[in-house]
Amino acid sequence: MPQELLRVDNLYTQFSTAEGVVHAVDGVSFAVAQGETLGLVGESGCGKSVTALSIMGLIDYPGKIARGRILFEGHDLVGLDHEDMRKLRGKEVAMIFQEPMTSLNPVYTVGDQIAEMAQLHLNMDRKRAWRHAVEMLNTVRIPSPDKRVQDYPHHMS
Repeated sequence: MPQELLRVDNLYTQFSTAEGVVHAVDGVSFAVAQGETLGLVGESGCGKSVTALSIMGLIDYPGKIARGRILFEGHDLVGLDHEDMRKLRGKEVAMIFQEPMTSLNPVYTVGDQIAEMAQLHLNMDRKRAWRHAVEMLNTVRIPSPDKRVQDYPHHMS
C-alpha cells in the first residue's frame, strides 16, 4: 500500500470582509498517497483554488485557516512559520496555477520564473536551473520546450 503523503482533515478557510465572514472552504477532507494524482473538480468559486492556496500556506490577510489540519508526511502545515513553509514550497510541495496570465510575472520569461524557483528551492546554479526549466516544460509535454522556455506568460495561455 502506497504511503500517504498529504491529508487534509476538515479544512475551513475563511475571509473577513466588511459584509461579514466569507466561508471559502467549508469542511474539506481528502488524502493523497505516494504516486496518486488527485484532481479538485467543481464549479467556479467553489473553493478549489483556496483549498490549494491553504495547503501551500499562501492565504493572506484577511483570509485565514479557521480550523482543520493539513498533514504533509505526517507534519501539520497549519501554523507552520513562514520560513519553514518556504523551505517546503517548490521543493516538497508545489501548486500548478490554472492561468499563467494571473500567476506568472508578465515581465519575465516562463524560463526565468521556473529557473528562479529551482535556484531558490533546489540550490541550482543559474545554468543548471535553466536546463531544469526546459526539462520541466518537457515533462508536462509543452511542445518545443527549449524555445517555449523563452516565452512570456501571455504566450502560454
